[in-house]
Amino acid sequence: MSQPSPTTRTLEICFAPFREKMTSAGLSESAIRAFRGSYAALFAGETGMIQEESIQPAQELPKADTLTTPETARASELLRQTVLIKLNGGLGTGMGLEKAKALLPVRGDDTFLDLIARQILRLRSQTGGQAPAFMLMNSFTTSEDTARHLHARFPQLGGPEVWELMQNKVPKVLASTLEPATWPSNPEQEWCPPGHGDIYASLAGSGWLERLLGSGIRYAFVSNSDNLGATLDPAILAWFADSGMPFAMEVTRRTESDKKGGHLAVRLSDGRFLLRESAQCPKEDERHFQDIARHRYFNTNNLWIDLQALRDELAANDGLIPLPPIMNRKTIDPRDSSSPAVIQLESAMGAAIECFQGAGAIEVSRLRFAPVKTTSDLLAVRSDAYELTEDFCLRLHPSRNGQPPHLHLDQKLCKLVDGLERNFPHTPSLLHCRSLLVHGPVECGEGVIFKGDAIIHNHTSSPLKLKAGTHEGALSVGG
Repeated sequence: MSQPSPTTRTLEICFAPFREKMTSAGLSESAIRAFRGSYAALFAGETGMIQEESIQPAQELPKADTLTTPETARASELLRQTVLIKLNGGLGTGMGLEKAKALLPVRGDDTFLDLIARQILRLRSQTGGQAPAFMLMNSFTTSEDTARHLHARFPQLGGPEVWELMQNKVPKVLASTLEPATWPSNPEQEWCPPGHGDIYASLAGSGWLERLLGSGIRYAFVSNSDNLGATLDPAILAWFADSGMPFAMEVTRRTESDKKGGHLAVRLSDGRFLLRESAQCPKEDERHFQDIARHRYFNTNNLWIDLQALRDELAANDGLIPLPPIMNRKTIDPRDSSSPAVIQLESAMGAAIECFQGAGAIEVSRLRFAPVKTTSDLLAVRSDAYELTEDFCLRLHPSRNGQPPHLHLDQKLCKLVDGLERNFPHTPSLLHCRSLLVHGPVECGEGVIFKGDAIIHNHTSSPLKLKAGTHEGALSVGG
């Protein structure tokens, strides 16, 4: 029997099976309400698109580089009121990983997670206690590995009961009927992650929001676990606390490499900041979206949140932060293009900037933005183009003037981490390298230095052994 059209049914009737499915899976009322908000937008026929004509570019913003670090007593006082939350739900499947991406070694044996832990312990040594508070927002796929690693290397941080915030999951929506998608051969495929916008529902639904506030913690700094430049900076913390803002986003100047990433803008209808992601840009507006001179500010995903304001906003909106949904159209089994078409409803945590009256933004240098999304990024941060500071922050070397090396590695050979490490068993020097293009197999030995613009074309099937010394310009073998 064919399913009735969703237009002939009420929202509540259509949403009832989703509520039942989520309740049976043990998801909180906060998670259900957040998903209902996104589903209601889909049900109403909203596209989630943000038209260029409805916004204007964000203008000049305060600059973090002009701030002064507060005195030690003030900094310690503020740190005691702050929780650092790192998003740690990603597996890094795009790089061939089956564990938390934060467990990748980045400096010697130290992983991203190790350096984050060292950052926290260093701050705590300065405050003389357990401040700042520290939390990881894990997914079900990263929780176990993360807990095992931290227990082995940093038992002083305690167990998951004191630092874990668990990300929710949400049902996939069958595109043809807007009903819950089912896939009996692999029921796990019926669910998807809700995006990092889930942090607000997770904080509320888990009880962590009330626990944090009850322990005297008012401010949260949230950033990605693969961005080691995003340290808890007391100068920015003091600026945020003094501003009285409920929410602030760190942004940096866009470059050509960022033109497809989410940008900050101002909504004309009410003057509020908003975040527009590429999935929310109509095709006809793409040239404006990618115009980095017009839309100058890129979201670093480093956010500051007043937890009291968050609690107030949740209370005023029936327990949810009404984030604009991102509607991703896929197949229920991503490896089977013939499987039923579904809609995955996701949200971005930075999009909450439009939900708080008086929210703001601050411009930071690219030193606070060094995420690792690809193996090219991983090779760069492992190299001397980035320096590890005394506070365990991994930052672009000052001599590079804010410009990371542009690496174009052979995607057939280096897309996955094991392939990267076969071709680069030793990390080369990239400190003075503008760009590196590698085509074909290589074996990078110790002491290799790339300078300027280096190009390697190996047209043979045997790895080209790169020996110690400086490599600059073009090198072609077997062509």
